[in-house]
Amino acid sequence: MDDKSSKPEIDINQPEYYINRDLSLLAFNRRVLAQAKNEQVPLLERLNYLCISSSNLDEFFEVRVASIIEMAEIDPKAVGVDGFTPGEQLEQISTHAHALVDEQYQVLNDVLIPELAKENIRFIRRKDWSPIQHKWLEKYFNQELMPILTPVGLDSAHPFPRILNKSLNFIISLTGKDAFGRNSGRAVLQAPRSLPRVIRLPQTETHSGPYDFVFLSSVIHAFVNELFHGMTVKGCYQFRVTRNSDFFVDDDAIDDLLLAVEGELAMRNYGDEVRLEIDAECADDTVEFLLDRFNLTEDRLYRVNGPVNLNRAQELSALITDRPDLKFPTFKPSTPAQFGRNKDMFAAIRRNDILLHHPFEAFTPVVEFLRQAAVAPEVLAIKQTLYRTGADSPIVAALIKAARAGKEVTVVIELRARFDEKANIDLASKLQEAAVHVVYGVVGYKTHAKMCLVLRREGGELRNYVHLGTGNYHPKTAQLYTDYGLFSCDKELGEDVRRVFAQLTSLGKVTKLNKLLQSPFTLHKALLDKIEREIHHAENGKPAKIIIQVNAVVEDQLIKAFYRASQAGVVIKLIVRGVCCLRPGIPGLSENIEVRAIVGRFLEHARIYVFHNDGNREVFASSADLMSRNMFKRVEICFPIENKKLQMRILHDLDWYLQDNNQVWLLQPDGSYQRAKLKEGGETIQAQTMLLRELQG
Repeated sequence: MDDKSSKPEIDINQPEYYINRDLSLLAFNRRVLAQAKNEQVPLLERLNYLCISSSNLDEFFEVRVASIIEMAEIDPKAVGVDGFTPGEQLEQISTHAHALVDEQYQVLNDVLIPELAKENIRFIRRKDWSPIQHKWLEKYFNQELMPILTPVGLDSAHPFPRILNKSLNFIISLTGKDAFGRNSGRAVLQAPRSLPRVIRLPQTETHSGPYDFVFLSSVIHAFVNELFHGMTVKGCYQFRVTRNSDFFVDDDAIDDLLLAVEGELAMRNYGDEVRLEIDAECADDTVEFLLDRFNLTEDRLYRVNGPVNLNRAQELSALITDRPDLKFPTFKPSTPAQFGRNKDMFAAIRRNDILLHHPFEAFTPVVEFLRQAAVAPEVLAIKQTLYRTGADSPIVAALIKAARAGKEVTVVIELRARFDEKANIDLASKLQEAAVHVVYGVVGYKTHAKMCLVLRREGGELRNYVHLGTGNYHPKTAQLYTDYGLFSCDKELGEDVRRVFAQLTSLGKVTKLNKLLQSPFTLHKALLDKIEREIHHAENGKPAKIIIQVNAVVEDQLIKAFYRASQAGVVIKLIVRGVCCLRPGIPGLSENIEVRAIVGRFLEHARIYVFHNDGNREVFASSADLMSRNMFKRVEICFPIENKKLQMRILHDLDWYLQDNNQVWLLQPDGSYQRAKLKEGGETIQAQTMLLRELQG
């Protein structure tokens, strides 16, 4: 009989027990790309997945790779918990990213384009244009493109132009002399972003089918000589530069955050270069010329066999309107019976807490909640956080209507929501014009919490109604992202939300909260304490279990706590959409941990924490992932689901994810992901499909 005490103790601080965050993020994009090859997915949606993987990779270079490059310059010997220095990370990223890009273009050229052609959706190559198509495209070039194109011949009077981040460009080799006797041998042509990247050919009886397309780059290649009369075009090659698009605002050195963010936005498109994509056929001397111009090394060069702006192929889906068989079937989200037509939202919430699960259930009750609050004479004040929503949102319209009706309306807008900064600046201006009190949160911390508070006077007393969510107040993403939202008028919960808003809008010390957990103050410690409690139960022979659904698991103290819990015998089920730095299934360390990743029709976005607690189950929903930034550098909330019926509903939903055997990937100890294999004769289970069946209207 083995003596546990005789087993060698595992040092959980060793770097081999941690997966590099950025390699894990690239692995997520591989799972997205796998959907483009999945024959169970409708064909146009497969193309969309390919484009999403490309768009995700753009952001990866703009933010993650850019930050590692900066770290390599500032502190090249810095070592993360995974043991990598910045330079080693960049080497690994280059290897994995090049393989991913090669696979993207292989999927496009060898899988999707042939499959689309079978459905009479064709990308016509230049060599295959018929005379009639050639004539139509030549006319299109002369009338629609040439008037707005501005080629720049490179010489001492025309230096190499500033290249906009992620824009489509062409480097052109020339011989001969122009009207002024000039010829530097090279020119650069920038394609305006307003131009469509996919052009639909008109249908004819003999030459074009109902859905024949050409890429903009092909048209420019074919007729670029029209831009250089009297000269000969020897070569024309598309290229694209990705730049550092993250920006830094020194919170201690600014007086006006809005002005500072506006100033940084102006420079975003011209940050340091981090990647060069170029036509695979481009001549070596031209490649060297561009690498030198952008001060990039060979490892940051990506030769591609297709359009360099691959994600713009997503335009195709909008151009094909009469092939529903090639897209996901439409569905109608349901509305809880408590919120039936013309129902008083506040009366319904007074009766019971109400939980919504988007997109299976409609987002409209959230909008209606604010619409009714805007016009109800009993409502005195509305307070709301907005991270991503858009200036034309019905949420914003309701807030403006409330302010104009004389109600006290306060909105906390996070100006630094990455890539939504411009939209949020516009939103702030629009709300301020309507006399809404607009604040930008807390200096040094992003406000990521999703909460709304409505204060009503009822029967001589004030009552707080709250909506708390795991996702943004964005009606469009609520149709694409899975998230939970809770309506409640619980007195202590309402008071907690009021206190958090007071923190965000005024100055003062941290106040004690009754039920909410909050970053950067109590959430991290509370999660650690709850994990330790499960460890204590397991060590005392009691059932111990943790179920967590999040977008990312990165924060090392929490990972170490999971490892200790697994060693103590706690059963841990993690449903992690994206990055996971924890290694499950290692004997003696993490054999009681399972990590599952779901990639399906909807983007998994909910954050749920469940602790068994010796039968006194605790269920929380949150705006926070298990990342350092969420724990320490953002204002986040984590709210309890106390109603037993709602708890059981969330557990039921999670059970579908834990049973999924079709859209699930299982993280292996070596950091790779493997699709779950359906047992012979077993029933196929897709969590998102099952939830659609149960919840859609």
